Amino acid sequence: MVRPRADGRNKSFTGCAAIDLLKNNIFVDILKGMDAPTLDDLRSTASRACALLRVLAHEDRLVLLCRLAEREHTVGELEQALGIVQPTLSQQLGVLRREGLVDTRRDGKYIHYRIASDDALAVMQTLHARFCADSKNHGDTR
Repeated sequence: MVRPRADGRNKSFTGCAAIDLLKNNIFVDILKGMDAPTLDDLRSTASRACALLRVLAHEDRLVLLCRLAEREHTVGELEQALGIVQPTLSQQLGVLRREGLVDTRRDGKYIHYRIASDDALAVMQTLHARFCADSKNHGDTR
């Protein structure tokens, strides 16, 4: 499927939407002010994108980020809403925190989690739009 872009060119949506988004959001910092990025710049940026995609390539972490893309949640809210048992939930939240994708805020005895990475949020929004927003399109790989 080809859709017109704002600049008049056509863009194919047959590829992976997450990769398209990463190209547009992560690469933008090295492309600003440069005629053509160097191979080292592209490899560095590709490395960052791969690191993000590796973290997202786990079902529990993806579901957690999906929920956190809506708003911040406490561990108890996430456990109840997602049905992920507490030890697994804590382990996966720890991975997301170590990788810089989520951050915490303490409110008394409650710890609230939220997405801290703009790149992760942008990918989650794209994945939501592609896979979750319209139930008629579930499983549509075109």
